[in-house]
Amino acid sequence: MAKRLTWFILGGLILGIIVGWSIHAGVDDGSAESAARLKSIAGYFSIVTTVFLRLIKMIIAPLVFSTLVVGIAHMGDTGALGRVGLKALGWFIAASLMSLTLGLVLFHITADLGDVLGLSPHLVPPAASATAGLDESGFNLAKIVTHIVPASIVEAMATNEILQIVVFSVFFGVAVTAVGAKAEPLVAGAEGLAAVMLQITDYVMRFAPFAVFFAIAAALTEHGPGLIFKLAYFMGSVYAGLATLWLFLGGLAVVFIGRRAFELFRYVRDPVILAFSTASSEAAFPRTLEALDRFGVPPKIASFVLPLGYSFNLDGSMMYMTFASLFIAKAYGIHLALGTQIAMLLTLMVTSKGIAGVPRASLVVIAATLSQFGIPEAGILLIIGVDQFLDMGRSATNVVGNAVAASVVAKWEGGFDPREPVDIEPPHAPSQGLGGPPVTQA
Repeated sequence: MAKRLTWFILGGLILGIIVGWSIHAGVDDGSAESAARLKSIAGYFSIVTTVFLRLIKMIIAPLVFSTLVVGIAHMGDTGALGRVGLKALGWFIAASLMSLTLGLVLFHITADLGDVLGLSPHLVPPAASATAGLDESGFNLAKIVTHIVPASIVEAMATNEILQIVVFSVFFGVAVTAVGAKAEPLVAGAEGLAAVMLQITDYVMRFAPFAVFFAIAAALTEHGPGLIFKLAYFMGSVYAGLATLWLFLGGLAVVFIGRRAFELFRYVRDPVILAFSTASSEAAFPRTLEALDRFGVPPKIASFVLPLGYSFNLDGSMMYMTFASLFIAKAYGIHLALGTQIAMLLTLMVTSKGIAGVPRASLVVIAATLSQFGIPEAGILLIIGVDQFLDMGRSATNVVGNAVAASVVAKWEGGFDPREPVDIEPPHAPSQGLGGPPVTQA
């Protein structure tokens, strides 16, 4: 089933490109009326994708809660929890810094090369007084810090605030461990809930090829290939940076977990393709959890590290935000000293931790950061049209980064469970039981 689904998703992707491009070519005549009509058609296409993503969002909160609680309960003590948490956060910080630094270096290399070869886009930046219509109010230090703690777990689950769900689940899991035997029915119930949510994931994923088709068709119907060609060098530079980041992540995986790292990329193929096709790393969360389980990451590690990674380890988004911020500054002819650029990237690293659950999150973070360094927020309008296509690459990279992080932490914590075949029907519950003891395997 898993292998067939991959081909169906790829087929939906290709067919969506053909249909969307064809509709745009047939309707667009350069007039405002045709633009409005194309936007309307794209809106109808987006209905299917929106429904699919809402189905995925429906799964995430109970799945994160149940797997995290059971994982913490099976760790046995708060010392193990603290150890795993510190290792994961240490990796996240190092990976984020690597992504930002790599993005800074690669931007300057590609920008200089583009200027020499005459490939850099010659765009007229919008007036500094223009607005991108993005809500930046949530991106200040006080709100970022207080937003971590949920005022209500019901509200956090209703809005899919993953970081808040993680905070509550950690408290709940630690309390379950402290209570002991009296809380065993709660642990059993959480295990059952996780199994049910994975079964629901299996049902929902059968609609993925349709969602991919309509998502791509909608994007190309509305924007067409013209906008992509206009910013082709910028987009190519971003994707070259993401590809380089993949190489670095793969190299680190080989260093820390050995030759088994080459197998990891085969196991996470499906969630990576899904994240790329739907431009949503959130959509790939349940499948990534299943893939890591088949790869041999103990469920108690994966169920703890993966949700944390969705708030603290968005490597692809970090790379993209670096390119976009510096590209906008260059478009306005604003020279930033190296120290200022580094300060900007560190600001992006901090503010991006409030990224989960915010529509067009990367753009909002960029806009909030630009204003702090005297760069007009209106520059966002230069890239907002191609953000959907760039979001595909950064979402896929986020999945890869979190899969590597969970695997490295598992290696540090004593090893892996036995591998299962890659192309099998996804399990309805983790094979070794949620939080079962790890079995070391070379």
